[in-house]
Amino acid sequence: MAVSDSLEKNIYLNPKHFFRRIIQIVADLRLAIILLLVIAVFSITGTVIEQGETLPFYQQNYPEDPALFGFLSWKVILFIGLNHVYSTWWYLSLLILFGTSLVACTFTRQFPALKSARNWKFYNKERQFEKLALSAELTTGSLPIFKQILFQKGYKIFEENNSLYARKGIIGKIGPIIVHAAMIITLLGSIIGVMTGFFAQEMVASGDTFQVRNIIESGPFSNSWIPKDWGIKVNRFWIDYTPNGNVDQFYSDLSVVDTEGKELDHKIIHVNEPLRYKGVTFYQTNWGISSVKVQINNSPIFRLPMAQLNTNGNGQIWGTWIPTKPDLSEGISLLARDLQGTMMVYDKTGKLYSAVRPGMDLDINGVTLKVKELLGSTGLQIKADPGIPIVYTGFGLLMLGVVMSYVSHSQIWALQEGDRFYIGGKTNRAQVIFEREMLEMIDSMEKTT
Repeated sequence: MAVSDSLEKNIYLNPKHFFRRIIQIVADLRLAIILLLVIAVFSITGTVIEQGETLPFYQQNYPEDPALFGFLSWKVILFIGLNHVYSTWWYLSLLILFGTSLVACTFTRQFPALKSARNWKFYNKERQFEKLALSAELTTGSLPIFKQILFQKGYKIFEENNSLYARKGIIGKIGPIIVHAAMIITLLGSIIGVMTGFFAQEMVASGDTFQVRNIIESGPFSNSWIPKDWGIKVNRFWIDYTPNGNVDQFYSDLSVVDTEGKELDHKIIHVNEPLRYKGVTFYQTNWGISSVKVQINNSPIFRLPMAQLNTNGNGQIWGTWIPTKPDLSEGISLLARDLQGTMMVYDKTGKLYSAVRPGMDLDINGVTLKVKELLGSTGLQIKADPGIPIVYTGFGLLMLGVVMSYVSHSQIWALQEGDRFYIGGKTNRAQVIFEREMLEMIDSMEKTT
């Protein structure tokens, strides 16, 4: 027992031995599986729980009494960081630890396995073939004939005196290394995206120019990706409706402009067809009514903002109040549900007075109200994620590596001693196919000789 304790102390006191022990722990397959499961669980949590919402949202949907599952309340969500799972320090730490485990496993297991597969040795004695899972002793056969058969089957052949070694499918040993590298690249891309990317939302009226300001989430190194010397001008926003009045598609005509208003790029976007410029993507996600242009009698045309009203979930309504007297003592209310043009006018007592469309005149409160135009606003989701190309590269390599891993690594040995011909082989997968191939080669050699 004393000797064992002494050895254990020496392992941990010797830095070299201690480092090797740490590498062994990190490279353990069981640790990698546990980390992968934990990451998967929290990734699913980030999908189920809404990310990046406001405090009132979580207080309303995840109350303390009754708490979801008896413990999951808004306080727990905010304390742990489940409202922004993918950017929390502990989630990033799990990714880094998992990546470290993959790197350690690659260098301690996969590279040595590849090196071992690339090395070969010849079998010079009969008893060596008896250790193989598949072997045969023939009374006929010759190395030159067998060599030709192996060549036709795609084997790489090595020959020494009366011994022969052949292999194929070495790519199957490279596949797992590619898979590990792909996973590491994917993790790296995810971390870069979280650390350098940002997410923002803007509601912009037609004709307005804006720069990205309303940032919802951003990484600590995202400042270089947030546009500073250019902005977006919303030239026009419009909606296509179906014959029954439902929204079919909404569009935004966008121009990328510099600080002097010069157009740098232009695109009409809609859902699933965003604008991309200098690594920043603008998605069409929402819409609203921003304002209405009206005229009272022969007054100048003025623009009044319209606000979205609370309908308790019964659809969307925007409204504004239009004064009909210079001292603002009287006015009317104007309501609209969409941009199709029909607006409802309510008098000063709150009663429905009439419906009006853009271009129509309406006499009310002793004045003539002229509604000139109803202006929409576009809801844009803005995102920059520099890690996406890296993640896509990782996924591409992952698929390639998985396909490569399914290639069987087959090895065959042969030895000719007098009138005796020994043959044997093994493979790491597709055992039945390999056995059939061996039998075919033996049969071909016997027929030839």
